[in-house]
Amino acid sequence: MNFDLPPERSSIIKVIGVGGGGSNAVNHMYRKGIKDVNFVVCNTDAQALHNSPVAVKIQLGDMLTEGRGAGSKAEIGREAAMESLDRIKEVLASNTQMVFITAGMGGGTGTGAAPVIARVAKEMGILTVAIVTIPFRFEGPERIDQAIRGINELKDHVDSLLVINNEKLREIYGNLRVSNAFDKADDVLAIAARGIAEIITVHGYINVDFADVETVMNNSGVAIMGSATATGENRAREAIAAALTSPLLNNNDIVGARSVLLNITSGTDEITMDEISEITDYVVGASSRDTTLIWGLGRDESLGEQISVTIIATGFKMNSIPELYVGKKEKHIIPLRDGDPAAEMQKKSHSGVTAFQASLKFDVKEGENAEEYVLMDRRKDSDQDEREKKMAERVRSLKETHEKLKERGYVTNSGNDEIEELENVPAYVRKKIIIDRQKHSEDQEVSRYRLTDEEQNGESGPRLRNDNSYLHDNVD
Repeated sequence: MNFDLPPERSSIIKVIGVGGGGSNAVNHMYRKGIKDVNFVVCNTDAQALHNSPVAVKIQLGDMLTEGRGAGSKAEIGREAAMESLDRIKEVLASNTQMVFITAGMGGGTGTGAAPVIARVAKEMGILTVAIVTIPFRFEGPERIDQAIRGINELKDHVDSLLVINNEKLREIYGNLRVSNAFDKADDVLAIAARGIAEIITVHGYINVDFADVETVMNNSGVAIMGSATATGENRAREAIAAALTSPLLNNNDIVGARSVLLNITSGTDEITMDEISEITDYVVGASSRDTTLIWGLGRDESLGEQISVTIIATGFKMNSIPELYVGKKEKHIIPLRDGDPAAEMQKKSHSGVTAFQASLKFDVKEGENAEEYVLMDRRKDSDQDEREKKMAERVRSLKETHEKLKERGYVTNSGNDEIEELENVPAYVRKKIIIDRQKHSEDQEVSRYRLTDEEQNGESGPRLRNDNSYLHDNVD
């Protein structure tokens, strides 16, 4: 089998499908067509390779698997790729500057061989982008766990890693038939590869060359992707808004992106300049000032009056994809000094409990895989000190208020003594209120005098008399 590509057809961009899932995705891309890229399929399954329409095929591990597949064992897939390294290098050496590696992670060949092929491409100085999928939930937890382990290994050998969680497709398309579900997964991989590749290969009014894309994708880390189509009067705004809220983004926004690649594709109803401005302005407003934006235009007659927007944001960390944030368990080996007993067993006490006296001495050399672990950080920041001061001041103020109320009799101690006091002591006494103790029934506030002008002792004129005839002390 000849793996040399014809010079007149050789492209700087190659799309390599690894394993069953990756090969199916590449077959799907081949049928749909991506402009000016070369397709390659790699598999341990000879029958799957034979059925592929792609011209360039690499059978991995001829001697190891004899064309019968890897049996869902990643170790077999890795060894098969190692056996076929020369053939892989031969294909990559043919004028390749950028390679897309697609794989359905979780199986044997894709999970095991994809990191090996990515490492070879990276060592050859090729811009390496991996577009991989996490299995559907119904495929089982063991397959998902194997996929996550494979992706964590793959990320160390690629410039950019784009992960598509197949389970997210259910949020977009609902409850699909099994065959349709896998077709949608292949379609998403094709959209991602086309969205990046055709920014370079499709020449439009805005020229974007390979060097521009290489600048933003070289060692760019994890990438996230959103894609949507829309039609109608407000199709531009609706398409970009839907792309930026796509479940494929894993609830991330593009504010933290280092760079953004934007691919706009229209059909028979060509996109207008105002619509392009509306889309790019929307992206600029949703990203940070330091984000680099590269965009390109494409044409796909099958879209009709629709426009399609694909956005790929790069520069994220692994924890931006929750499914992958599985930390590696590292072994820390601490050498013990020779001759020192680990523990000396003491005689049993009268309680029957065996006592141990441990004496462990550690010889740890600084700078050798040393990590600082903080069990409890007792340092306080300025904000915490300020909060504690305010809390102490409030407690002191409440205590002072309580004492003042207690002195004035508004606060009493609770208990049986309080009940007895309430029954026997008047309220004004308990509250220490000073009152006038005079008996008001004895007050002589009623006047005993009256004004008269009667003549008395031969004298006339107004005078006061103290014998008011209308008042008397007799009880009725």
